[in-house]
Amino acid sequence: MTQPQIGITLGEADFRKIVAIAASEAGLAIPEAKKSLVQSRVARRIRALGLKNCGDYLKALDADRSETQNLISVLTTNVSNFYREQHHFDCVRELFLAGGGLSKLRFWSAGCSNGQEPYTLAIEILKSIPDADKKDILVLATDIDGSVLEKASKGIYTEAEIEGVSPADRSKFFTRTPTNDFEVCPALKQLVRFKMLNLNGPSWPMQGLFDAIFCRNVVIYFNDETQARLWPRFHALLKPGGVLMLGHSERLHPLEGSGFETAGVTTYRKTTEAGPN
Repeated sequence: MTQPQIGITLGEADFRKIVAIAASEAGLAIPEAKKSLVQSRVARRIRALGLKNCGDYLKALDADRSETQNLISVLTTNVSNFYREQHHFDCVRELFLAGGGLSKLRFWSAGCSNGQEPYTLAIEILKSIPDADKKDILVLATDIDGSVLEKASKGIYTEAEIEGVSPADRSKFFTRTPTNDFEVCPALKQLVRFKMLNLNGPSWPMQGLFDAIFCRNVVIYFNDETQARLWPRFHALLKPGGVLMLGHSERLHPLEGSGFETAGVTTYRKTTEAGPN
């Protein structure tokens, strides 16, 4: 007879330590109200490792640096869709892709999750610029979670996961797999580069400037201090007139003195003035 599984309880001290690690490593702001959610997600990780309790897990975190990355992964929610918040892609099309686009374009999907966002950008690029492979065009896609980057780089999605893609675009940009899923075509994959990146890290490796940065439904996890550090870093990596896109419940605050101006719904254009230091 199968024995009932004993629940794993996250004590107050354990919770505070988990919250502190999440804040220092990834800038995550986890309120007390999320304790039950954190407990359930950490419990899954404890069971996956074959450990008995939170104390053992905290020891594992101290002993194995790579486990911290796994912790951040289970604490964040990786939900994305093709053409999520359509107005941002309309904006990119109008600003950068109309009339065949420029010979050089750079876009950054920061917090790309399973890859739907950067591949949507790639679809829009190819629809407007069919010879994009002959131009200097790239979509950089980064995320802190290596497991979602692995899925994203494969570019294979279920029918439910490509719900936002029109039938015509499905036929043009996807192929059916033996398991009846949909795989993005080589032309899309060629436009996108996936890299692991912690936005809360001390330095970013990118050298060139971007026309648009998508950082949607990411900063909602960050506290005000972490967000305030991000705005000037994004500002520094945008071309003059470049745009920063945030999620529907996110706002660039304070806007005054940030070096940005509102350019649409959760869309911010870099002005010529410098952002804060």
